Amino acid sequence: MGTLVIACGALARELLEIVAVNRLDDVTVECLPVGLHNRPKDIPAAVAERIERARGRYDRIFIGYADCGTGGLLDRLLDDLHADGLVVERLPGAHCYEFYATTPVFESIHDADPRNFYLTDYLVRHFDRVVMVGLGLDRHPELRDTYFGNYRTVIHLAQTEDVALTAMGRAAADKLGLEYRYELVGYGDLAPSIISLGEAV
Repeated sequence: MGTLVIACGALARELLEIVAVNRLDDVTVECLPVGLHNRPKDIPAAVAERIERARGRYDRIFIGYADCGTGGLLDRLLDDLHADGLVVERLPGAHCYEFYATTPVFESIHDADPRNFYLTDYLVRHFDRVVMVGLGLDRHPELRDTYFGNYRTVIHLAQTEDVALTAMGRAAADKLGLEYRYELVGYGDLAPSIISLGEAV
């Protein structure tokens, strides 16, 4: 029956590429709406609903989310499922920035200066929709200081080397009035986590 990966829509491009390049024919990726990024407390319920629909149809279910701002609620859901006899794992770390960069690299960057606002390739591509519109800055630019007044730098944790994306990342930083820094981190812990699912089937 294979493995189902229930993932954040912001990871769709990368997950599908990992599955295709590594010929993980037994791994199915299904993504939940990206809008949950701005409503992290809704993530566990959305994940739980999708898991229930998948029961009995797959050998294994894997969650393509880190904690992602749920404050431990996602892990509590997975613990409850484990107690009920269903073992479900998730991606490591607190958020996608951590598993893309890997924990040691992310902690090093963060510890050097915690005043960073992080973007992935996905967030760079969709910056206006997710950040500017999502936070209401397109309608109320005066909120910029409320949201970003304590930040100093936009750090683009890039999955790919792409000149166009770098320019877009720099433009995003300019819109927020912050410095721009580029860090090529690739897929970090995402790739081995997904590849191991294919090997386990």
